[in-house]
Amino acid sequence: MEPFADLDLGALLAAEEAGVLEARRLEVDKLLRLLAWCDAHSVDPQTQPGAVPIAYGGDRLVRVGGPGTPEVSDLCFAEFAVASHAGVIATMNRAGDALDLRHRLPRLWAAVQDLRVGVWVARKIATLSRKLSRTAVEIVDVATAAGADLMPGRLIELAEAKVIEADPDTHRARIAADEANTGVWMRRRRPGQSVAEVDAQPSVQPITLRLPLAGAVEFTTSVDDLARAMADQHVPADEDDVLTMGQWRARAVELLADPHAAVRFLDGPSPATGGAEVADTETPPPSPAQNAPRPGRTADLAVHISAAVLAGQVDGVARVEGIGPLLLEQVAELLRHRNVVVKPVIDLNAGAAVDSYEHPTACKERTMLRTDGDVFPHSGSRSRRLDHDHPTPYDENGPPGQTGDHNDAPLTRRHHRAKTHAGHRVRQLAPGAYRWETRHGLTRVVTRYGTTVVEGLASSDRSLLGELHPQRFEPVLPPGGLRRREPCLPQPTTDPWR
Repeated sequence: MEPFADLDLGALLAAEEAGVLEARRLEVDKLLRLLAWCDAHSVDPQTQPGAVPIAYGGDRLVRVGGPGTPEVSDLCFAEFAVASHAGVIATMNRAGDALDLRHRLPRLWAAVQDLRVGVWVARKIATLSRKLSRTAVEIVDVATAAGADLMPGRLIELAEAKVIEADPDTHRARIAADEANTGVWMRRRRPGQSVAEVDAQPSVQPITLRLPLAGAVEFTTSVDDLARAMADQHVPADEDDVLTMGQWRARAVELLADPHAAVRFLDGPSPATGGAEVADTETPPPSPAQNAPRPGRTADLAVHISAAVLAGQVDGVARVEGIGPLLLEQVAELLRHRNVVVKPVIDLNAGAAVDSYEHPTACKERTMLRTDGDVFPHSGSRSRRLDHDHPTPYDENGPPGQTGDHNDAPLTRRHHRAKTHAGHRVRQLAPGAYRWETRHGLTRVVTRYGTTVVEGLASSDRSLLGELHPQRFEPVLPPGGLRRREPCLPQPTTDPWR
């Protein structure tokens, strides 16, 4: 008999939540056991009686973690790996992450032990920040601990940005080394690939491109522009003559292989030829209907900047949607060949209400900047293509001003449907803050800092008196930044991205 078959739906959900926490606790216990093993083998083996010299293969102390972590006996990991049913190298890597968390990322480690952050996420952050100095890594520790309730992808991206911010010169060296390894390659076809059952490619040829970030964005934008122009000019020969955008992009790349033909297509008929196309290819590309100049490309970037950056205490790192954290000079590279329009700063403390059902564009923009994406519990979606729902349902016969910042919840279509038809209830607590309750009583609060579990506060007779919500903290840098080796002091109400 299945062990949970007799549970009602509420008990089944409670068991699932308890199971998630228990799994995290077991992962934490695994790290604690490994840390205890490392502590027991932190004495230099060469100081022990009868030690075999290192030159003859004897044991020695090695540092498997980052700067500032204690050294551990090199050969001690073999036996622990056997007990872990794992490889020695994997065990050493896990030990390095555990030592980094305890000695270099103590705030994040506390969040891990409180079961707020999964071990695999914390280990990823430890690995990303391993080469930072013990002083510089504190920036990562403070920010990730403040963002502990973020979804894993967002927390890792936050850590990535802080690693760049902590040592921008090293990141610039990474960029230079990466850009030196650029190129375009046509993959070699393997024997039998033309007729293979699984991965046959009888008529296509994959090509690999490694381009600098700005060049890659420019190239894909050009391909998209050309593909859309070709699709707009295409006249289907029959009802089956319909291509996907992927196929149009492939044709656009083929056309770019002949840049003169691509220019003729985009610019239209040449007056010198009396409107006739001169083609030197077997199948000339279609021409636009009119010879109109192409409008300049525009770029729309939202820049979040803090007082610490403005004061010159830290180097600024921008987060670009769809790309990730970038140095400011990389953002400037993205803007090349673009028409740049500087828009006024959007005041997120302001708000407005209207009498219509549809949320105004300015309201949607403010809400997206406050929430950073979908506000369904534990959602990781950061798409801009979301439904803007009314947490308090819109009433056609209700009072004026029902639509605005006070009543706007961006949701994916699936989450919107779940809220509308699956019994989920949501109440907007403030601009950018939402309280959710599922049909079977699971309660969450969602803000841009992540999703947190709401704990009920009950009296002795079990009547509900209120709810407990976790406090937020903001990492505040001391004067001059962390370079002065001073601790970060937590302050209430944080935005870990700032």
